[in-house]
Amino acid sequence: MIRPDAGRAAVGGFDVVRDAHQVRSLIGLTGQYAGVDESLTGVENLVMIGRLLDLPRRDAKERARELLRRFELEDAGDRAAKTYSGGMRRRLDLAASLVGRPQVLFLDEPTTGLDPRSRTELWGVVRGLMAEGVTVLLTTQYLEEADQLADDIVVFDHGQVIASGTPDQLKSTTGAQILEIKPADPARVDLVAQVVADVVGTWPDVSADQVHVQVKDPSVVPAIVRLLDELGVIAAELILRKSSLDEVFLTLTGGQADTDVKKTDVKKVIA
Repeated sequence: MIRPDAGRAAVGGFDVVRDAHQVRSLIGLTGQYAGVDESLTGVENLVMIGRLLDLPRRDAKERARELLRRFELEDAGDRAAKTYSGGMRRRLDLAASLVGRPQVLFLDEPTTGLDPRSRTELWGVVRGLMAEGVTVLLTTQYLEEADQLADDIVVFDHGQVIASGTPDQLKSTTGAQILEIKPADPARVDLVAQVVADVVGTWPDVSADQVHVQVKDPSVVPAIVRLLDELGVIAAELILRKSSLDEVFLTLTGGQADTDVKKTDVKKVIA
């Protein structure tokens, strides 16, 4: 709808400017906020979309019922959308974007505001779409979501691409793993921090009951364990893991997380 200043883009081989009509026939969109009509029932919302896509009324009703079954909304299909929970409205909104059987689906922060259960359910829906061959481009602020779903991730900071690759490739960019130690006695956390600093050569991050540090050489872990044992310190938890995408993002951006979500965005393409 907006003419580009420069460059070009194509979807399914069709130029988005020259072949805009063909592009629209290939894509679906679910925005950041559910776009359903809350005064209509679930069925009526989907039938309306079907009719706008020129489906015959009977075909639109059949497609609506099919999608309601798929998204586990069949029992609520004849209820007004305003009676739906937030997760149900998001699933209905996603179902609406699939009425036209798009080959490419754009999801703009689809789990914003959802509780953990609803978010996990929506992740399952996205995985199902991918398994069926739908290409999904998803923007998200939740880096765990990117880690769970993405085949390929593109990270933007202040409008610039700062990194791209698979989740494992991005995690390897820090060149380090994360060592976390939680002593059984929280009063000894400072002693644990001193031991870690002596062995690793870097003062770790210390919380009320846990020590957290980047480790480039995993062989330091046995040395730390031996010293703690000699000092009589019992570890309730000791974990050596890859960096999380949150930690990667902070490393890539110099440790400064932008508080303005409109300026700092994480985008991923799932193909």
